[in-house]
Amino acid sequence: MSRNVTVWRLSFAVILLGLFWPMAPESSAGTLDQLTDLTGKATVVVTLTGRDNFTSEYRYNVSVRNHTSDLLIADSLVIVLDKITNLAGEDREGLTGESFLTRFDILGQDGETDDGKPFFRIPVGPTQQDGETDDGKPFFRIPVGPTQDLASLTDSLPATVRLRNKDYLSVFTPSFKVLGQKRPPPEPKQTPAAQVQPGATPTAPSHNSVDKLIQLLIKKGVVTEEEWRKANQP
Repeated sequence: MSRNVTVWRLSFAVILLGLFWPMAPESSAGTLDQLTDLTGKATVVVTLTGRDNFTSEYRYNVSVRNHTSDLLIADSLVIVLDKITNLAGEDREGLTGESFLTRFDILGQDGETDDGKPFFRIPVGPTQQDGETDDGKPFFRIPVGPTQDLASLTDSLPATVRLRNKDYLSVFTPSFKVLGQKRPPPEPKQTPAAQVQPGATPTAPSHNSVDKLIQLLIKKGVVTEEEWRKANQP
């Protein structure tokens, strides 16, 4: 096999590798482990919308307000029912240290966080609790409507959170954390490659990169070691 034919086969193999090399798909929403704690940068707006005195059930609309200058990926937003406090601002029983969360039924949650807190994912249709964080606190996905991002200083659509109070006469306040992802900035536009000035020598690829590519081609049977040696002969 002539040197020119071998070089042509190597070039063709490099092109094929570039076209068909496996690529991992990207996901915007991500799992809870991939989400960032946005509490403080994004706040919750909690509105009591209903109360059933017979069952001691309270119904809330909870939306997220973006206080950052960044876009938040809408379908990544999650609210976590972090704690429930009494009138004194305490979230645990004084004698036993038990969390007040255990005294409530959290309706419709979607799961739990690692520390057992219920969480709710934001659905496209009717809202319900989506789960719990690992520490058992309920979280809710925030409905965002048709837009893909939550812009700065704007509010999401509300998620519906339902809490059933087992201690009928106690007064409480739910507190939420916000999890989600920021929209990465757009990649800078690539400028056309600069033309090589007369007399200038183009930068050659690193020797290690070439060696690794050749070893891969030999391993896959695209070329043999003998063909590669002949192609490199002066």
